[in-house]
Amino acid sequence: MAVKEVTIPSVIAVRDLASVLGQSVSAVIKTLIQNGVMASMNEQIDFDAAAIVASEFGYEAKEEKGSVAGSGTVDEIIAHESAESLAIRPPIVAVMGHVDHGKTKLLDTIRSANVMATEAGAITQHIGAYKVFYKDKYITFLDTPGHEAFAAMRARGANVTDLIVLVVAADDGVKQQTLEVVNRAKLTRTPMIVALNKIDRAEANPDRVKSQLSEVGVVSEEWGGKTIFVPISAKQNIGVDKLLDMILLTAEVENYRANPTGTTVATVIESNLSKTQGPIASVIVQNGTLHVGDIVAVGSAYGKIRSMEDENGKVIRQASPSTPVRIAGLSGLPEVGDLLRVYTDIRDAQAESKKLLMRRQAKRLAYKTGISADAENQQLNLIIKADVQGSLEAILQELHKLENQDVKIRIVSQGVGEINESDVLAAESARGTIIGFHNSVSSAAARLAKQKKVNVDIYEIIYELTEDITQAILSLILPEVEEITVGEAKLLAVFRSERDYSIVGGTVLSGQLQEERKALLMREQKKIGEGKILELQRNKQVAKAVPAGSDFGLKISTKVKLQKGDMIRIVDEHLKEKKLKKIQ
Repeated sequence: MAVKEVTIPSVIAVRDLASVLGQSVSAVIKTLIQNGVMASMNEQIDFDAAAIVASEFGYEAKEEKGSVAGSGTVDEIIAHESAESLAIRPPIVAVMGHVDHGKTKLLDTIRSANVMATEAGAITQHIGAYKVFYKDKYITFLDTPGHEAFAAMRARGANVTDLIVLVVAADDGVKQQTLEVVNRAKLTRTPMIVALNKIDRAEANPDRVKSQLSEVGVVSEEWGGKTIFVPISAKQNIGVDKLLDMILLTAEVENYRANPTGTTVATVIESNLSKTQGPIASVIVQNGTLHVGDIVAVGSAYGKIRSMEDENGKVIRQASPSTPVRIAGLSGLPEVGDLLRVYTDIRDAQAESKKLLMRRQAKRLAYKTGISADAENQQLNLIIKADVQGSLEAILQELHKLENQDVKIRIVSQGVGEINESDVLAAESARGTIIGFHNSVSSAAARLAKQKKVNVDIYEIIYELTEDITQAILSLILPEVEEITVGEAKLLAVFRSERDYSIVGGTVLSGQLQEERKALLMREQKKIGEGKILELQRNKQVAKAVPAGSDFGLKISTKVKLQKGDMIRIVDEHLKEKKLKKIQ
């Protein structure tokens, strides 16, 4: 029977997924729990989790086009590169597993055995990843993704890891963290190799581990499955070469590629504040080549790369795909999982980082006002408890007045009386905040709220309550960018038109043209593209600016084929004050 296809957006509520699949909500929640995902009926899950559920019910899930937020994920960027430009790159491997099963020892053994001769004696710097040279090929190992860091990367749409090596102690067996890694590999569809460690111990029982893992769908090749199992002893350096061979074999089969001359994008794996260099970020380049001097936006930080070092503290000038590097020169500390992108204009990089910074204000709001905001889903999830019904109705009326076009106010539950444990559990499930009015919190609920890190805020004045919620809403609204024209010119001649640039001449109608400025390209009052003024001349002399009433010649970077009569418009971008847009 043919597999049915179903289209699912990048994020979807559990309740909506059940409707799409024609299943009960309880059946979908049960399937999620079986795959290690805890979610309520109203909670949003990502496409990967939804696809796992869909497959359980006989569907092949396709991601809805255009549903991915932002200016493109790494996969999307690489997908837009031409096939002939893609080159083989080293695999990026995460070594994961239970805390006592030998992850760190395995990484130490691999590195000490395979460090290049030219690097011998170098002072190792912890940058979160390193490359080893084995059988004339490179492998990049991540040595930081604790489970929290791995989840943080995934939450921001970053999936740096090509391959997971799951370390399981042959004398101890499968533990909770082992299962978490298995579920993470399933959700992210990441290939996995199992390293059966500590086989040199008398208590080692590899078959028991194989049996335990087969119960969760990880079946070894020897038992008829598809997962490679490699017996090793990290301490005695037994089987480690075999493990590296299997990593290279998997990389060859998966055919990991990137364009070293294409759009540059990298992902943050660590960040810290240096006393001498300021904000430092460790990143792994995933496409293109990162250079010293590049202008970048990375999360809520931006800047010009001042210096770049590899994991041995060696100063380097550039980094190709799958290379981990430490960079300095940023305005602030980015977060794990943030994407680094390269810009030609520092103002563009700054504007991009500002937008993301404003989105993240919601996270700080819980500290400032007690109101938690769900930035990813553009909504506030509230549990309302008041002293009496009259107060509750008054609060709901005030919240109704705050309804707007940008942020949804979702009342998860409402009632009167003391705030209890059920309220806390409801808030935890919905990732929401408990709002109390003229009431109190039971001691058991207070303990549970602290344990679950649920925000509880008690108000005595309705005005203060609505003020805090208004601020929470405003923090979630993306700032509107207002473009103010500072110069406009008309093209009178096109002298040369190449694939990436044009050389044109014209006259400035208003304001002034400036070198190194971004320009909007207009035709018949419609925008046809953008470009950047690379060179500017007035009276055949190089000029930084050309005022109104003057003729000019310029070279502009653009793929647009310009015509006589087209307009060039120089604009300044300003962030407008955020206001609530009432629902009409």
